[in-house]
Amino acid sequence: MSRQPAKDLPPDTFDEREDADGSLEQADDAPEIDFDFEEGAVKAGTEIIRRFWTTLPSGPGVYRMFDHKGDVLYVGKAKNLKARVGSYARGQAHSNRIARMISQTAAMEFVTTATETEALLLEANLIKQLKPRFNVLMRDDKSFPYILVTADSEAPQIVKHRGARRRKGSYYGPFANVWAVNRTVNALQRAFLLRTCTDSYYENRTRPCLLYQIKRCAGPCTGEIALPEYQTLADNAKAFLAGKSNAVKDRMREEMQAASEVMEFERAARFRDRISALSAIQGTQGVNTQGVEEADVFALDEQAGQFCIEVFFFRNFQNWGNRAYFPKADRTMTADEVLASFMGQFYDDKPAPRLVLVSHVIEDAELLAAALSSRTEYRVDIHLPQRGERKNLVEYAQRNAKEALGRRLADTASQGKLLVALGQSFGLPAAPRRIEVYDNSHIMGTNAVGGMIVAGPTGFAKTHYRTFNIKSEELTPGDDYGMMREVLQRRFKRLVKENPRTPAQAAVAAEEAGEIGMVPPPEVDTETLPAWPDLVLIDGGKGQLDAARTALEEMGVTDVALVGIAKGRDRDAGRETFFVPGRPPFKLPPRDPTLYFVQRLRDEAHRFAIGTHRAKRKREMLTNPLDEIAGIGPTRKRALLHHFGTVKAIQRAAVEDLAKTPGVNAATARAVYDFFHAQA
Repeated sequence: MSRQPAKDLPPDTFDEREDADGSLEQADDAPEIDFDFEEGAVKAGTEIIRRFWTTLPSGPGVYRMFDHKGDVLYVGKAKNLKARVGSYARGQAHSNRIARMISQTAAMEFVTTATETEALLLEANLIKQLKPRFNVLMRDDKSFPYILVTADSEAPQIVKHRGARRRKGSYYGPFANVWAVNRTVNALQRAFLLRTCTDSYYENRTRPCLLYQIKRCAGPCTGEIALPEYQTLADNAKAFLAGKSNAVKDRMREEMQAASEVMEFERAARFRDRISALSAIQGTQGVNTQGVEEADVFALDEQAGQFCIEVFFFRNFQNWGNRAYFPKADRTMTADEVLASFMGQFYDDKPAPRLVLVSHVIEDAELLAAALSSRTEYRVDIHLPQRGERKNLVEYAQRNAKEALGRRLADTASQGKLLVALGQSFGLPAAPRRIEVYDNSHIMGTNAVGGMIVAGPTGFAKTHYRTFNIKSEELTPGDDYGMMREVLQRRFKRLVKENPRTPAQAAVAAEEAGEIGMVPPPEVDTETLPAWPDLVLIDGGKGQLDAARTALEEMGVTDVALVGIAKGRDRDAGRETFFVPGRPPFKLPPRDPTLYFVQRLRDEAHRFAIGTHRAKRKREMLTNPLDEIAGIGPTRKRALLHHFGTVKAIQRAAVEDLAKTPGVNAATARAVYDFFHAQA
């Protein structure tokens, strides 16, 4: 019987051979690895996998492994599903990570695809959605900002853009952060005088705004520039962003020279200032390139079992910024495995450039390039450079990855020491792994919001931040105690329901869900931030602390440490008094690192709550009451504002005056009048 190596095996599985009838045989030289868990669990998982394996096709597809609770453990793709899943159908010679995964497998699901490329794209999409425990996970999948030059209005608008590209126009990016976008948009305003105002603001202008006065806009809203000339400015801006910067600057120099020759020195000075603005864009990009017009650079560094991937964006021979990622991955995974999986998820919701430079050899580079190319109108190349400028770019990115990971490890170590000291200061049995800090913000009870920030071993966990719009109508405006009770009740009621950690809480959650019997509390994943806080900090004194404690006790939560932070005399930092149930009030020594740490937590909660309150207040200030009137669309709204000038004038107008507005009939005039006078 002839034997041949099994195809399409995962890189971290054992060496095996497949018989002609499809049965698997372990190679004589396969390594044996000891496991720190029961062998019976691995055998049970193996038997479950083998039952699925017997009926699998030998084509490409995606497989998912589930535990007994129905949570996804792992998502993988395969060129040959039967061969790949068969590699798991043995209980020996796996790495620790694979063996743990097999031991927890209770079920599997499969999706067959037409090609391996489709399987790769589906795998990346499912990993980002499901966040399986044993896959490499992107911890920061926040969308990148772009610059958008719109094409859905008579006068194109230049704005920063995030999210889906539904609006008609030209998109340029990505930029690593919003600061780079703001800097570039500001410079482009000075160079091309494009408007940044909204369409409604543009359509309702009767005279030029301040941006026109300071030469940051050409004033198309009031006819200060003819629309064909303004369109030429927009075309020049798009050409500059598309990489034709030298051609655009050459045209400006020619026009500046022509204006100076006919002694139109003011016009020549305007061109001079615009050229200077374009030079500023090109001169503040950090590391620029000479031979790489468009590329993304991925460089990975590994230290102490942790990974950092630094991504640089180069467009139009300019560096448009960089961002460091710290993916969650098993310590046993190799650097090329982590990088390949990360890149698949990275480009799941964004187009790839024509060239992608990497720091490590990627086994399925051609397959990944084909998958990325299938989503674009051009070919995408993934390249590991060996010399020249491209290699210098990768080395530069890798050096940044090494430094970023070093800083993170140092911060984590110091953060761990602070958490230990914090636990000792507040009498906790162990260092807290999750700290939640609460604060309220309002002005005389209006636009009241509550804010919750979260901190852990790696610092602030901003993806866990939450805001609470105060909804209770029974509260007296400005009742801070009542607001705190509402925030904590809503937070912990949901926490008890979704993550019960005691049999009593599990029973309550099951009863609310319509289930019968006791449900065991979920297992704690020690590798991630826990759902329950070990310490809750309240920005307030004894009164706030008592309100918080009462709110938690009403829900049966009595095992969460509570600490109140009262501001010092004259609200000076460093004189805070701490309130802990069962202990007399106390202060921490001046210049104590733990005190500074608590102040930083409190200030972050304060910043977050105030920022949320201001954003809510701004939204309400910008809300136009006309939008709430049935039958008033954009055309009638614009007609009313043109006729009366302001909403207050519309509110004071009689029905007869409203009916004189062009396009507004008697019924609509009566509806507008009744709306405002019913509000009074």
